[in-house]
Amino acid sequence: MPADPLHRAGKPQRSTTSPPPSGSGASAIEVRRSTRRRRTVSAYREGDRTVVLIPARMSEAEEQRWVTVMLDKLAAQESKRMFGDAELAARAEQLSAQYFDGRARPATVRWVTNQNTRWGSCTPSEGSIRLSHRLQGMPEYVVDYVLLHELAHLLVPGHGPRFWRLLEAYPRTERARGYLEGVVAAGRLPHPPGARGE
Repeated sequence: MPADPLHRAGKPQRSTTSPPPSGSGASAIEVRRSTRRRRTVSAYREGDRTVVLIPARMSEAEEQRWVTVMLDKLAAQESKRMFGDAELAARAEQLSAQYFDGRARPATVRWVTNQNTRWGSCTPSEGSIRLSHRLQGMPEYVVDYVLLHELAHLLVPGHGPRFWRLLEAYPRTERARGYLEGVVAAGRLPHPPGARGE
């Protein structure tokens, strides 16, 4: 990733970090204000953060509006990069090689639309892995975690200590689990009066 031009010496800026709005797909939003930036607003993902670059003169209200606009724009771009079954199978093969020495070899890996209570499933006897379509558009590290979880089931059927030791190899296991737990919890929240759709 190219260096952030706002980090050049001698260019003052103000940076604030806040939790993301629901469904933003990132763990934090960092707004960086720059006196050099006159009109343009841009945003990019930096690890698990979303960085939004805005002119220093913007009001708080304009900042909030532009953060929302840029989050929507990034989400739209990322949803266009969603991959199909063939790419999903290739990604599973890569992850197995990287974290399980290639020992987990599924016969099939595909998206399904009939899993609304589970993120993924695996049938070890058939070597089949299915991921819920609800994962599409979520951060890659979350999809990778679910793929690894199901790949691990090809090696260890249950959820015992041996299974979780396998997943310890993936450094973002806890973060991905937290993300998915947050999605589930958010789905259980009541919608406030005046929310969209009312």
